[in-house]
Amino acid sequence: MNKSIVFKLFLLTTALCLFILTLVFVGQSLFFKQVYIHQKVARVKTALEVYEHDYLKQAGNAQSMIKLEQDFYQKQGTWIAVLDDRGNLQYTDDFQMEILLDRPGGRSGLGGTTLTVPLYTIMKVEDFSSGNPFLVPWIGEGRQIALEGLIIDNQPVVQRIGRSISNLREDNRLQNLQMVKKEYGNFPSLLEKGTITAIRIPDGVGVSRYTNHLFLDRIKAFQANLLYGNDDDGANLSSISDFEENHIQYKIFVDRINDQSGKVAYLFAMTSLQPVNEATEMMQDYYVYIIIATLLLVLLASLYFSRRIVQPLLRMNETTQRMANLDFSESIPVTTKDEIGNLSRNINVLSARLHSHITRLEEDIEQEKQLEQTRKEFISGVSHELKTPLSVIQSCLSILKDGVASHKRDYYFTAMEDEVKRMDLLIADMLELAKYESGTYKMEMEFFDIADVLERVSGKFTSVLASKQLQIHIHLQSVEVVANQRRIEQVIVNFLMNAICYTPERQSIVVSMLDEEDTVQVCIENKGVYISDEQLEKIWDRFYRGEPSRQRASGGTGLGLAISKKILELHRVSYGVANTSEGVLFYFSLHKRQ
Repeated sequence: MNKSIVFKLFLLTTALCLFILTLVFVGQSLFFKQVYIHQKVARVKTALEVYEHDYLKQAGNAQSMIKLEQDFYQKQGTWIAVLDDRGNLQYTDDFQMEILLDRPGGRSGLGGTTLTVPLYTIMKVEDFSSGNPFLVPWIGEGRQIALEGLIIDNQPVVQRIGRSISNLREDNRLQNLQMVKKEYGNFPSLLEKGTITAIRIPDGVGVSRYTNHLFLDRIKAFQANLLYGNDDDGANLSSISDFEENHIQYKIFVDRINDQSGKVAYLFAMTSLQPVNEATEMMQDYYVYIIIATLLLVLLASLYFSRRIVQPLLRMNETTQRMANLDFSESIPVTTKDEIGNLSRNINVLSARLHSHITRLEEDIEQEKQLEQTRKEFISGVSHELKTPLSVIQSCLSILKDGVASHKRDYYFTAMEDEVKRMDLLIADMLELAKYESGTYKMEMEFFDIADVLERVSGKFTSVLASKQLQIHIHLQSVEVVANQRRIEQVIVNFLMNAICYTPERQSIVVSMLDEEDTVQVCIENKGVYISDEQLEKIWDRFYRGEPSRQRASGGTGLGLAISKKILELHRVSYGVANTSEGVLFYFSLHKRQ
């Protein structure tokens, strides 16, 4: 099997070598061109991230931003500009015109307002040279002018300007407004007259921002798609697109960002791919060396495949076959830090986790079986406990309804009342036990003297002890413990009631404490009776009274010890029951106050 894989890898590597040589021989220019483009795009994307960071630090400073644009072009050979959320160039207050719209007339509702129009969107910066005979006569401060455009999101977007509205209608050279409406939707039209109040024209190095007309045309196309488009997959999202002009390919980068004020802005960059052709021609001189180097690299790769990759793969195959048969005893040795080593490590982790989860699942299944058995026993016990009082009530009602033994009417009502009380007590105990078993009950802890609690609770049973002629002996010492006092009192009451219930007449009950290092053990022992080993294992179960016949004469609901067990488990302390030389001992421990 090992030889087979090595042979296959060698054939695959040889085929790859031939394929690479073929690509170099047939498609060298195309291959290198793609690599160049990929590296160029990656380099520009990295530079854009740095530029974005610098922009966020210096946003608001026009001179700094223009300097950043120039430095970016010099280092990356890529034109870049920052656009606002409507696709306009930022920091263009050096090349714009302010127009005060006439108040009367106009359908746009903008009469009397002043519009600021970026001039690069409607004309070239060269048009303002002193030798241009077309613009100078009618472009100037204080002159009347007409403008045409669209109103998008209640904001005017100027498409073109002219001497007058009639001049605009007669001019067919720039009639793109209807094309825009047809392509992108029927936006409200803007057709107004106004007076030029201010014209600002760049000077010095600032002029260079507006002389690259190819770059500005791409910005205008992006702005058109941003303003008039109706999809979020185009200009509104970060993207990289291709563009070709005069047989020269360009890459256009658009990156959507949020400035420090939370407004949306766009980094718009364009780079030329023309140098790739020159580099391809230079690569032809090194064609022979490329072939030799490629062949050597592929032969070395074949050797590496045979020596370093095949053996770990075989080991992985063997281990995964064991995992498929649920055998997780073997792990893969990790000898490298490469992908093969990571894969081996991940398979080992997967094996350990599968083993852990399968083991836990088996435990959960076993626990679920035990819970199902417990539910069945609980339902059986509840049915048994409720059946007797309901039968008694039904019998009493039948007797009262038939009028039999009417002189014992009060007796039967009293009997039914006692059974109702028994059922009420049973339901209360069942709800309390369910609360403790839910797993969501949180035991609130406090500090108290356990000796005071034992003495006070024992005093409540004086009359009951006297009625059975029982004696109680209390041997206590003052110890402060950490527990829930109310619930511990409930445990003590249940233990004492159980002791009183099963202690023969004229016998005694001993309440004592055993002081240990970090805990104190509370002991309640009743004399003159024993519990069989079989009953000791079941005494904490629900509805278990230690009587094979499950008689109810002894009173209680059969849930007292089960409730006590849950209370002590929530305290995370030890508890138990055992036969002594004189009787039965119930005990539990509590943590001392530190």
